[in-house]
Amino acid sequence: MPTRVILTYKDYEALPADGRRYELHDGELSGTPAPSPKHQRVSGNLFAALRHYVKTHGLGEILYAPIDCILNDITIVQPDIVYLEPRRLQAISARGIEGPPTLVVEILLPSTTQIDRGVKFQLYARHEVPYYWIVDPEARSIEAYILTGSAYQLAARLEGAESVSLPPFPDLALVPASLWP
Repeated sequence: MPTRVILTYKDYEALPADGRRYELHDGELSGTPAPSPKHQRVSGNLFAALRHYVKTHGLGEILYAPIDCILNDITIVQPDIVYLEPRRLQAISARGIEGPPTLVVEILLPSTTQIDRGVKFQLYARHEVPYYWIVDPEARSIEAYILTGSAYQLAARLEGAESVSLPPFPDLALVPASLWP
């Protein structure tokens, strides 16, 4: 039986700048192609709404991909959007975000759906990311999860044109239909 090679942040830093997005999932290398234009439009629309809300209310910082979330030395991910509440802002370093952010947002692509709903779902819970949103452009929906103990619980699934709030933003008036190109 072959020995499993565990990659670390040092190995990750040495990866080539070849246009692919690389991550380490418990020491295993994962690579995905660049996002599609539709994905980028949805991501940009959501980022703009969240950034405006967070800045207006002085609630911390929203960051956009690509940015490394270094959950530990063998788990480095690049969520599409990351939110850090004020008490977690010290996690921002020259390398990226050191430790769990308050919220991670993944926008599904056909090539990432299994990873975002499976591997990353488990990684984010295990590394105690309090909130996880999965945005599905094909279903035109947002699923908001809250970490309860060591597992995520679905807090809300949003669709349509009704203005709603999602945790961790109780006063955010987000209209899911406004995200879709």
